[in-house]
Amino acid sequence: MSTPTDALERFAALWETPADSPRWVIWRAGPGDSLVFDREFNVPYDVDDAMLGEVLRRMREAGLPETDAYPGRPCG
Repeated sequence: MSTPTDALERFAALWETPADSPRWVIWRAGPGDSLVFDREFNVPYDVDDAMLGEVLRRMREAGLPETDAYPGRPCG
């Protein structure tokens, strides 16, 4: 049986301290709308709504960047 801690572990790479420019950042896309953005693939990263708050908390605790500006590259 899977526990909430086990389920969170699949997202552990999101809050690891990066050596260089971080792959994942917190994007505050709108008021009350924060999400994880994957800069390598230039898309929002899918995190279960039930775990998003804890994932964001751990990312902030690890010191990962957070921005209001679009964190990706131009498309096209």
